[in-house]
Amino acid sequence: MRTLDDLDVEGKRVLVRVDFNVPQDEDRNITDDARIQAALPTLRELRAKGARLVLLAHLGRPKGIDPKFSLRPVAERLSELLGEDVALSPGLDDVPGADVVMIENVRFFEGETKNSPELAARYAALADVYVNDAFGAAHRAHASTEGVAHLLPSAAGRLLQREVETLNGILEDPKRPLVAVVGGAKVTDKIGVLDAFLRRADAVLVGGAMCFPFFKAQGHSVGSSLCEQEGVEPASRVMEDPKLELPTDLVAGREFSADTDVRELDEVDVPDGWMGLDIGAGTAERYAAEIAAAGTVFWNGPMGAFELAPFAAGTKAVADAMASTEAVTVVGGGDSAAALAQFGLADRVTHLSTGGGASLELIEGKELPGVKALS
Repeated sequence: MRTLDDLDVEGKRVLVRVDFNVPQDEDRNITDDARIQAALPTLRELRAKGARLVLLAHLGRPKGIDPKFSLRPVAERLSELLGEDVALSPGLDDVPGADVVMIENVRFFEGETKNSPELAARYAALADVYVNDAFGAAHRAHASTEGVAHLLPSAAGRLLQREVETLNGILEDPKRPLVAVVGGAKVTDKIGVLDAFLRRADAVLVGGAMCFPFFKAQGHSVGSSLCEQEGVEPASRVMEDPKLELPTDLVAGREFSADTDVRELDEVDVPDGWMGLDIGAGTAERYAAEIAAAGTVFWNGPMGAFELAPFAAGTKAVADAMASTEAVTVVGGGDSAAALAQFGLADRVTHLSTGGGASLELIEGKELPGVKALS
């Protein structure tokens, strides 16, 4: 994969695809600027080398031009962080000649998500070279992530480079024991990741609602728990693997609410009328001990409904263990990143990925179009 070290950018205009798909409140205030912060090393390096920048980014999934999805708040926040003005261009014509320009939301342009060659050519006409630093969008073959990379001298930015090297590293040459902690709601979303780690890891610890298809396949009762029926077959296929570890106790609630009745179960059979919403204290302690003894840990997916206080303990136990272990710790974005932020531990792991979906596809061994185009 080509990197910034392979590009001559002095005095040139550089088209940079960044991932600024950041959360905002109802008043359009950015509530978490971590993705903007993550792009700063690449942008600062390019500016220090004498490059002028044209930035491409998306926000949300607008259906055509929609002011609610404008990148103006993002451009304003980037101006503050970068320490220089960022001009926002509403389109691809008459782009301002400023040193740093952000093009309005690329998903406002017809053909972006269909990887239109015509749109890619319009992007390419804006610059002399192309840099992709949007790892969170690298698994999409879009005009701004894949198509344009073939039309200009291109390379990976420092963020994308670090993401790919870190994730490949834990697969190809991890410090052992390698422990994978996999949670979330659906087995079908994570079966490729489970397969990948069952081939490579020393232990795979499962939590979240995705444990219930495993329990159902084993003949346990799941009560009113979220149990993906389509996940039972793939769960039954891998559940006999000795590396796979499941919860042995649970925390259940009557309803999905912070005010519901709570019941601690010393087993995994969930009574009728109850739903399992977290791993139990015994499982949390066991998982934390395995993380503490690991050489490398990859974590993707919460252990329960951590956004509800009565059911946050399991996820917090994993987060605390990740923050205190001496192992190399890699977190695969998404809800796991949100949990670390909630518990104030986001800066206590070795690598916090900016791309949940992209990181999982890379772990599964899939080719990421945005990465392949830079090879």
